Amino acid sequence: MLQTCRVLRSRAGPSPGSWQPLSFDGGAFHLKSMGELTRALLVLRLCAWPPLVTHGLALQAWSQRLLGSRLSGALLRASIYGQFVAGETAEEVRSCVLQLQNLGLRPLLAVPTEEEPDSAVKTGEAWYEGNLSAMLRCVDLSRGLLETPDPTGNALMQLKMTALMSTRLCKQLTSWVRRPGDSLELSPERLAEAMDSGQDLQVSCLNTEQTRHLQASLSRLHRVVQHARAQRVRLLVDAEYTSLNPALSLLVAALATRWNSSGEGGPWVWNTYQAYLKDTYERLRWDAEAADRAGLAFGVKLVRGAYLDKERETARLQGTEDPTQPDYEATSQSYSRCLELMLTQVSHRGPMCHLMVASHNEDSVRQATKRMWELGIPPDGPVCFGQLLGMCDHVSLALGQAGYAVYKSIPYGSLEEVIPYLIRRAQENRSVLRGARREQELLSQELRRRLLGRGLRVSPH
Repeated sequence: MLQTCRVLRSRAGPSPGSWQPLSFDGGAFHLKSMGELTRALLVLRLCAWPPLVTHGLALQAWSQRLLGSRLSGALLRASIYGQFVAGETAEEVRSCVLQLQNLGLRPLLAVPTEEEPDSAVKTGEAWYEGNLSAMLRCVDLSRGLLETPDPTGNALMQLKMTALMSTRLCKQLTSWVRRPGDSLELSPERLAEAMDSGQDLQVSCLNTEQTRHLQASLSRLHRVVQHARAQRVRLLVDAEYTSLNPALSLLVAALATRWNSSGEGGPWVWNTYQAYLKDTYERLRWDAEAADRAGLAFGVKLVRGAYLDKERETARLQGTEDPTQPDYEATSQSYSRCLELMLTQVSHRGPMCHLMVASHNEDSVRQATKRMWELGIPPDGPVCFGQLLGMCDHVSLALGQAGYAVYKSIPYGSLEEVIPYLIRRAQENRSVLRGARREQELLSQELRRRLLGRGLRVSPH
């Protein structure tokens, strides 16, 4: 973790007089210890090695057999786990978050859960109920991590809906939502009413067992959001595969109908939009306008997207149109358009519209900060930035030192819970890991500078 005892950060924001472009040259790495720099460089290089990512689970099992659980676990804690995970206990998470807060960074906690469709244990109601308990504890922990009581609701937390309901049901609902005319039976308003009342919901496309699971899932979602709202923690719902997303968006819309009304204090339930999908800009525009017409607050986490290879392979096998942008440049253009759309929405709607610029791309971050200045959006207002814990620190630290609201996505839990989660995320984010070359170069430069004895940089007062 970041060593901060000798660091005094400035909370001053960008100059109100003129926009000054941020420098992502790794200068903020002087805030890190030699051990942290070395571990970060080693781990990022390892994660950029394709065989390690592809065969990560098998390699983990092999290392346990060869070295034993204790030594294998110690190596993981000193490397991958230590780089990307806050810890296992609440005390370890608090210690990690405190060090981040001392650098102007904020926590975005994530409960690591992985459904296994072929496992009776990890698809049964007991498993989803256990995940509900974990989500409720995460809400409490997110609230408790605030430096001071914050009535504005600046505590954020990630919510993975398929931890609370099965992917099979989501696929079934997605098929129904996509059928012209039939989707009215599953309107957000009807689902919101069912959540509030707890009454049985009859849906013609589902059998008795599916209907019972939907009812239980709606109850779980309602309980999480109700508790989060009481604790003033905003929930950022993860996007997943295109075979699931229409169902997830339907459920987000239902929750928004209930919890994002104008008198509730801004959006408590946010959706995630993936710029690498061809239809994202139009969906985002339509959803933003619909929320405005309905007088609902609107919260968005904007990402490029992590499931590119899987989406393309699925489309090829099914003989359907590839839903993704043709290349990285097209994805970047899509992200830029969506970013401009949302910043304009924020400038018009103020605190009724919130945005997280979740990106490791320096150009996207620069675009966001420049447009925020041009539109008069304060750096610590309804627009924030997000990056993964252990990655893109040269961007996160520069933003935090300049006074912007920056969140680090932080998984936590035991080795057994988190390592499979991390490996699957790495498999989904291969392009992000391969794209961390610039961060590796900056880390190498800082290490060489120290080893050659050129002295520490001194941060300006």
